[in-house]
Amino acid sequence: MTQPTTSHTSAPLRVFLVDIVDKTTKPEILADRMRELDNLVSTYGGVVILEKYQKKDFPDPKTYVGKGKLDEIINEMLHMQANLLIIGNALKPSQIYQINEKLRLVSEEHGLAEKMQARDRIDLILKIFEKHATSGESRLQIELAAINHMGPRIYGMGMELSKQGGSASWGWGGATRGSGETNTEVMRRHLKEKIRKIEKKLTEYAKMRTLHREARKKRGMPTVGIVGYTNAGKSSLLNGLTKKGVLAENKLFATLWTNVGNLYVITDPVLGTGKEILLNDTIGFIRDLPPQLIKSFASTLEDSIESDLLLHVIDASDEYVMERIRVVHEILHAIWAHQKKILVFNKIDLVDNARLEELQAAFSDDENVFVSVKEGKGLEELKQLLIKLV
Repeated sequence: MTQPTTSHTSAPLRVFLVDIVDKTTKPEILADRMRELDNLVSTYGGVVILEKYQKKDFPDPKTYVGKGKLDEIINEMLHMQANLLIIGNALKPSQIYQINEKLRLVSEEHGLAEKMQARDRIDLILKIFEKHATSGESRLQIELAAINHMGPRIYGMGMELSKQGGSASWGWGGATRGSGETNTEVMRRHLKEKIRKIEKKLTEYAKMRTLHREARKKRGMPTVGIVGYTNAGKSSLLNGLTKKGVLAENKLFATLWTNVGNLYVITDPVLGTGKEILLNDTIGFIRDLPPQLIKSFASTLEDSIESDLLLHVIDASDEYVMERIRVVHEILHAIWAHQKKILVFNKIDLVDNARLEELQAAFSDDENVFVSVKEGKGLEELKQLLIKLV
């Protein structure tokens, strides 16, 4: 399989990871953050060749990492022939612009055929989203998120080109500069119109889903949303309950759209009657997702938000399970998903009895079930709990 490349070269991505944390960050959290960044790069298809972290309570306003640290990073990138710098934080447009300008100048100074580039954590997540998007709606959502994230940088680029007397033609469907109109104004006007068209199309998708939900309510069919931290096993659970056949990959953000499956549970074995439940599996969550990114996927999350019940799928074998649960609960709160939840602890085949008892005791006050989708354990118990609650 061909590896993803930077936009300007056919070279494989050789990545230098840098993470900036405050001075109170515990070593185990720091290691977890770096491991997650590493997994993001791997999911995208890059190869991590260097990793560095910096404890800094107040990021540098110009370059986030600071001039001296940036020079040090660039020297190491040159030595190791890294072509992409990933900073594991959300940077301001001016900060990532300054870093990329420095990388461009150094690349030209050293005559590099493959120029070095920098991206922040949100850029990387958006690139993964773009790679995995297959439906028309998910592609529109990603385009909207990218514009919201990248827009201010593009405005900055427009100002820079204005200073340089840059061209007024952008290859954007005839966006041209009128009398007295700056490059920045052209870009802002074009992006505003682009956002309007995308939001209009997304509204049409949302209306269609609303009609489908109303039809299901008339039929008396309850709906259950499947949520959880990315890679917790949500798609695998949907497959295990419904035989849907959804692709379940061991990758972050393998699902970006809503997968729907029907679960039919026998409630009267004698009569052979039962209850049909609709299950919705959607995008996984991850720490430090910015509000505008969550907002961009609001329509995909809508079916889960509007569901009668949520299944919060949790990787029981995850060393940082409490942190993962906290992140998911915070995002659910942010998107106003306040309905009743069942905590579904998955992958119990990977934990010992002591760990299992510890989790059972910690969450004894919550509706919960412990399953191994891989081995089919606990699924019948989960089905009966669903019948009881919906």
